[in-house]
Amino acid sequence: MRVVIAEDDALLREGMAALLRDEGFEIAAAVGEVDALVEAVAEHRPDIAVIDVRMPPTYTDEGIRAVVRARGICEGLPVVVLSAWVEQSFVTELMESGTSGIGYLLKERVGRVEQFLDTLRRVAEGETAIDPEVVAQLFVRKHTDDLLSLLSPREREVLALMAEGLGNGAIAERMTVTEGAVHKHIRNIFGKFDLVPDDRSDRRVAAVLRYLNAIGQ
Repeated sequence: MRVVIAEDDALLREGMAALLRDEGFEIAAAVGEVDALVEAVAEHRPDIAVIDVRMPPTYTDEGIRAVVRARGICEGLPVVVLSAWVEQSFVTELMESGTSGIGYLLKERVGRVEQFLDTLRRVAEGETAIDPEVVAQLFVRKHTDDLLSLLSPREREVLALMAEGLGNGAIAERMTVTEGAVHKHIRNIFGKFDLVPDDRSDRRVAAVLRYLNAIGQ
């Protein structure tokens, strides 16, 4: 299986190349920037490409844009994108580039050799392979968004003010309502979030944490 690697970290790039060679893969090219990747894809027509998300010169989304360019040259090219952390927008953009032969892995998985090799082989065969941690985090975010959608506009406003650290009296003053009304809104929030009173956690803190997670802070 012929592989093209695009990774700006020379140590990781050469480490992956050595690992794959030892496992019987043919390294057609191992490059450190996206233009060289596109040239390598055009020249070698690899069976799969392994691409870092953040590449020079801006270290933002060059890797994702490189996937689109590479697949424009070599239609249906299987690609595994590596990222240091979960980046939801990049996962979405990547999935929009095609419905098969797509992989998204956290870089830490490269060290788990069998899992990394299994992902490469599956993606090369046309499967989609998304890192389990990515799936877990996206599920949590989606679930939290769903919970927030259950709140009324007033309840969201109360929750936002709770996140600012305001107590019930200050929230009531800010919203020009009674403290009783604020207490009712908070009780409704707890109910919709399934936050029951117990000795292990503060429901107010738990609700605020869910809110901050949903808005990406």
